[in-house]
Amino acid sequence: MDGTPEEITTLVGREVYSNNGVFVGEVDDVRLDLNEIAVTGLALGGINDELFGKRIQGGRGVIIPYRWVRAVGDVILVNDVVERLKQSEDGEEEAVV
Repeated sequence: MDGTPEEITTLVGREVYSNNGVFVGEVDDVRLDLNEIAVTGLALGGINDELFGKRIQGGRGVIIPYRWVRAVGDVILVNDVVERLKQSEDGEEEAVV
């Protein structure tokens, strides 16, 4: 990005990956705080069942906090927190949210 502001609607449809390269989902909508005039979350659909399978019923999405976003470009990169959620299900590591 060249620093030029973009329309919020350009986020919709972008794929979201963890910074480890794991597909998380696709942006369906954006959560806004109108008082602060800021994006506060991304509503994802088409989510990765391996990451969210036991936590989310089929056909549903998730909203991830915008503070997890590390970079926005052709795709959106988020912290690996979502992968830690999967690991905590498997008993390997505690989730940090």
